[in-house]
Amino acid sequence: MTPVPGALATALADRYRLERELGQGGMATVYLAHDLRHDRRIAVKVLRPELAAVIGADRFLTEIKTTANLQHPHILGLIDSGEAAGQLWYAMPYVEGESLRDRLQREKQLAVADAVRLAREVAGALDYAHRHGVIHRDIKPENILIHDGSALVADFGIALAASRAGDGTRMTETGMSLGTPHYMSPEQAMGERDLDARSDVYALGAVLYEMLAGEPPFTGPSAQAIVARVVTEEPRRLTAQRRTVPLHVEAAVLTALSKLPADRFPTAAEFVRALEDPGYATTTAAPTARLRSDRPTVRLSVLALATLALLASALAAWGWLRPEPPRPVRRYSMGLPPDQAMRQGVLGVNLAISSDGSRIVYVGSGVGGDQLWVRDRDRLDATPLPGTTGAASPFFSPDGNRIAFSAGSDFLLKVVPVTGGPPITLTQAGAGSGGGGAWSTDGWIYYDSPVGLARLRADGGSPEPILPLDSAANELGHAWPAALPKGRGLLFRSRRNLDPTDFDLVAFDFRTRERHVLTKGLVARYVEPGYLVFLRADGAVLAAPFDLDKLVLTGPAVPLFEGVMTKPFGSADLAISPSGTLVYAPGQATGAGGVAELVYVSREGGVTPLDPPVTYNPSANRGLSLSPDGTRLALDVVGTTGPEIWIKQLPAGPLSRLTFEGRASIRPTWTADGRWVLYLMAPDSGPPAAWRKRADGSAAAELVWRVPGRPINEALLSRDGQWLVYRLTQADGNRDIYAVRPGRDSLPTPLLTGPYWEEGPALSPDGRWLAYTSNESGRDEVFVRPFPDTDAGRWQISTGGGSASRWSRSGRELFFENAAGEFMVVPVTPGTTFTPGEPRRLFPLNGARLSSNISPYYDLTPDDLGFVTARLSAVNQAPGAGQLVVVDNWFEELRAKMGGK
Repeated sequence: MTPVPGALATALADRYRLERELGQGGMATVYLAHDLRHDRRIAVKVLRPELAAVIGADRFLTEIKTTANLQHPHILGLIDSGEAAGQLWYAMPYVEGESLRDRLQREKQLAVADAVRLAREVAGALDYAHRHGVIHRDIKPENILIHDGSALVADFGIALAASRAGDGTRMTETGMSLGTPHYMSPEQAMGERDLDARSDVYALGAVLYEMLAGEPPFTGPSAQAIVARVVTEEPRRLTAQRRTVPLHVEAAVLTALSKLPADRFPTAAEFVRALEDPGYATTTAAPTARLRSDRPTVRLSVLALATLALLASALAAWGWLRPEPPRPVRRYSMGLPPDQAMRQGVLGVNLAISSDGSRIVYVGSGVGGDQLWVRDRDRLDATPLPGTTGAASPFFSPDGNRIAFSAGSDFLLKVVPVTGGPPITLTQAGAGSGGGGAWSTDGWIYYDSPVGLARLRADGGSPEPILPLDSAANELGHAWPAALPKGRGLLFRSRRNLDPTDFDLVAFDFRTRERHVLTKGLVARYVEPGYLVFLRADGAVLAAPFDLDKLVLTGPAVPLFEGVMTKPFGSADLAISPSGTLVYAPGQATGAGGVAELVYVSREGGVTPLDPPVTYNPSANRGLSLSPDGTRLALDVVGTTGPEIWIKQLPAGPLSRLTFEGRASIRPTWTADGRWVLYLMAPDSGPPAAWRKRADGSAAAELVWRVPGRPINEALLSRDGQWLVYRLTQADGNRDIYAVRPGRDSLPTPLLTGPYWEEGPALSPDGRWLAYTSNESGRDEVFVRPFPDTDAGRWQISTGGGSASRWSRSGRELFFENAAGEFMVVPVTPGTTFTPGEPRRLFPLNGARLSSNISPYYDLTPDDLGFVTARLSAVNQAPGAGQLVVVDNWFEELRAKMGGK
């Protein structure tokens, strides 16, 4: 192992610290280095002096730009490059893992499915590079890295630079060659310099052959012997060496290894299609060793076989030319077990499907809160993705191997492998965003930000603004972007108010930077060969012909189906794969987007809607409160201007609006005398504070308590009205609970201000005990402490996850929701000491929830015998409630309804 070159280390010392050699190859030596500016490990490759001399610095720096512009999930990107201390170098991300060569040396042969998958991923990288005019020229196991189970192709650009070096200078003059003999195509082995994509297809075929057979298609004692066999011999049949290799895979590999470029697949994508097509073995004649004999009988046999082959080819051609019969459209419900249920009705497009339609991802309940679940469609169970607590609005990478999502109150944009692994944070979209995102085939992720649409590279980098909000048009937000093919632009939803029937669907043209308002709707997706499929606020799905070049509709919309559940802010769980699979969450919908109903729930879980039924548009992450006498229900409702407090007279009185001040009023609670409603209100300027207003609306709202510069997120008054208990979200994101006596105290009393999140405060009726939710154990659990001296004791109430606690009116019981989606009760013995009993289940929630995140979305009746809550109508009443509707081969139905246009 050579030492780190001192001159180069000194020249790069202001940017990188070279630490040690990692290895050597035919063209370069690679060193582990530390990126000082970004505090990360990278790999620095230094070209061998003889290669650098042939290429030259100018040629190298020109051609390496090609690599810098290749951005693909399976291409190892370029960080930096240059000339220093007379040496040419370039830097790449340091990949934790191993090369394919390392794995083959350890395992010799790979499982067929794993080998084909890796080949498919490499082919995706090659196809992307080929479409951008770049041929790799040196595909081999050493240049295929395996990171978290997926393939990364390295060293694009070096062979390109070398091949173009020096006015016809041959690399053989230096004793070096471009490519490795085992994987060289015949034309490359013969010294041809004008190579195309088919040369890389050959190399990938050789690599896949080795993964399956345990050795390359041609071996020999020397490079010359190997090259001679590459040019003159045919490879051995794979099935003769390994019977488990499917015939179509063998046929595809042997086609890729054809001697003549014209006989190979023209593109890497065609190679992949053959690998995935079980019928390929019967529709193509794979190259085999030629039959040679001078005996007449053999010649006649060969002639007979040729005749039969010609006949078979004719029959096959007839089969190919016949119109393909329509594939059957299959519509069915996909059941989700209760412990894997999807969080239906929650703000966001919380359902996505991979491009090939083989798996879905959705937001469901988990330990400590919502998380992502992945369901392969050929399996009965879903798998939770660790590290995705708080996830919302997931979407797949184009190859289906990664999932992007937003998380937390600041909407961190993260990426996680679909097979699991630590999520990587790409950027902080910022509070007020959360309108989903799209991962385009060119490596960009487009997402909603508080000030408009933005983008960043999927492998990291700085966000770039794409389209700001149009303040002149009073535009309030963008959401649910979808990338159009060929880099033409984006589809997205635009709103100027909170009425989903008035939301616009817009196409943004990347070339002209113009916006094209297409129609009213909530979510839009493009479907080949030219349809705009979109969802209306009433839950109906329509399609209209769409010109991808001009980004305009070219005909009237045609109704397709209805019954999609729409949700707050015009979101909906609806996904369409490019392969033709449709999946959505069914449910009731109104023009205002999403339906909730007020219901009574017994201790046994029985649901009784109010009579007459009361439905309304649910807000996201809010609360409700029943008056002490049980005759009035205060709740917040999202209208066309913002969430406001409304009061429903029970059982059969009107629902009337109480608050009209400020920008938003949320989370109401009653005072003990039933005369006032305490709530949080964001005034026209400044963060939300605690306010109160007479329940009959006879007087203006009164400020109870504000914290300068910080929003109050939850608040409640003690029964005697002396204490206000409230929760803050600090600047660093931490959540703390305080108490203050308004009118008496000038400073609050810190109750729970440690390093963990404490939220959901609930004060017992006698004012002695404070229940709350904390993540101090690594997940959300319900705890109780004395009040106001919270340091005098601590009891953990829930086990296995818990949130949304509320005391009974008598103070003898504490209720909460556990992580399994069950409603729980804990008996409490009255007295000066806290004596809780064992938690027991009252009833399962069956995919619904009696809480809105941490805050309770339920309250106790005055006799403590039941509850009043708001539940999504779709969860309880709609056909297929709690399930997903899946339609296979849906494009056949779409084309039929569009008249084949």
